[in-house]
Amino acid sequence: MTESAGTPPDPEHSAADKDEDTSRGESQDRPDGEVSRMQWRDGAVPARRRRHWLRWAALAASFLVLVAAGVGWWLYRKLDSNIRTDTSVAAELRVYEKERPPSVVHKAQNILLVGSDSRAGDNRRYGRSYGGSQRSDTTILLHLPADRKSATAMSLPRDLMAEIPRCRTSDGKQTKKQFAQFNWAFEFGGTACTIRTVERMTGIRIDHYMVVDFNGFKDMVDAVDGVEVCLKEPIDDADAHLKLRAGRQTLDGEQALGYVRARKSLGNGSDTDRMDRQQRFLGALVNKVQSDGVLLNPTRLYPVLDAATKSLTTDPGLDSLKDLYALVRGVRNVPTDKVQFLTVPRQPYAADPNRDELVQPDAAKLFKQLRQDAPVTVVPADELARRKNEEGHASESTSPTPTPTYSGNNAAAELCKQ
Repeated sequence: MTESAGTPPDPEHSAADKDEDTSRGESQDRPDGEVSRMQWRDGAVPARRRRHWLRWAALAASFLVLVAAGVGWWLYRKLDSNIRTDTSVAAELRVYEKERPPSVVHKAQNILLVGSDSRAGDNRRYGRSYGGSQRSDTTILLHLPADRKSATAMSLPRDLMAEIPRCRTSDGKQTKKQFAQFNWAFEFGGTACTIRTVERMTGIRIDHYMVVDFNGFKDMVDAVDGVEVCLKEPIDDADAHLKLRAGRQTLDGEQALGYVRARKSLGNGSDTDRMDRQQRFLGALVNKVQSDGVLLNPTRLYPVLDAATKSLTTDPGLDSLKDLYALVRGVRNVPTDKVQFLTVPRQPYAADPNRDELVQPDAAKLFKQLRQDAPVTVVPADELARRKNEEGHASESTSPTPTPTYSGNNAAAELCKQ
């Protein structure tokens, strides 16, 4: 028997193959734990596990980003859809464009804020209905200067006698031009008629408007966990659905609404006193939103935005969250002591002391300052009285400085120290 000829095997190759075969065979015979420990020692599994972990981490991060983006988009769409748009106002104003005052200062904005006292729906329990119509319970002209370094909110009394132009009613009819109390304009022809009445009275072009209902105000106060007030005497007002003890206390939304609407049971029972209380309360609300960091805390900001947007009816220029954000962003850095509140200079109407009339030339000077985006100084009534005595002037709008000065307050003043 002879051996077959052939190439002798490579010693190194044979040894490696043998080792590999031995290793493969041993791995099949060893328990899993021994294999894992052996591979862990050789460094093979950690690298593989790291790659595996990184892949899962990337997938998880991507999923979380998508979820966050989806939630953010859903919240944005929800807030955006809360806002109601009234296109009929813009159409009505276009009809009367030729008689409206022009814009004087570029980038300055004048926004009319109207608090509706409609008794429809959830508001029915706050008082009697005006035959299905509504009147403006509160009207504020908010002036934002071009430099956005301040904000001036001027209240217009509901009982102020004013020239109301011919307006179109909701059923398409035309009212006659008449001299009547200011809040009738809203009842006659809604927001468009109110805007035209304000523009005729002041010569100030209204750029945008917002109509806010009762429930929106309540929800906003609740969203910031209430606003603190101090009462010298207890309040028991059935008409305003309000019963409060005397002293320092925090009002929730329902109580706050009664507090700013109460008339007969607080102060001298006049609408003038009520407007002053409304201004002070709004200032305290603005102050709390800024000082409590609500604007920087998404968890606290969302309920405020939800309440605010649910209560709003606006013109097409402010009917999206993007538009409102741009507006708020422009004034978010305004110091609270530069957020000023005042009421147009007025006095009892000569023909009816239960109504108001403008005090001239004080009112005309104020309108001119706002129209031309010029500064206005607002100080508490007692300080203004002191200045008058020192200077010996009788006019409300005169002061030791060239800037016209009026009685009012600002958002920095604490409600319990006024």
